[in-house]
Amino acid sequence: MSTDIQIDEKIEEKLSRKLDEPGKFKVVLLNDDSTPMEWVIEVLVSIFKHSETQAKDITLQIHNEGSGIAGIYVYEIAEQKAIEATNSSRDRGFPLQLRIDKE
Repeated sequence: MSTDIQIDEKIEEKLSRKLDEPGKFKVVLLNDDSTPMEWVIEVLVSIFKHSETQAKDITLQIHNEGSGIAGIYVYEIAEQKAIEATNSSRDRGFPLQLRIDKE
């Protein structure tokens, strides 16, 4: 009978543990004088899955305010999308800069 109590206590302990939600991170695109707006729109549509209209709005925000949020993700996805956008930009000779900020 004492074994049953120990098992019940272990089960209760496991059930009472809380899992923390993973943190969210913003992928931020930064304005520069060399990367064409058309390319930024292409990155936002193809990598970050925005509509053409959303991509144009974000691109104008980047141009006018100096930066714009491309998306908010868990860290691993934010990092992967930032790397993909950076590599695609470098392959085409554009200096597009991105950063990842904790939300």
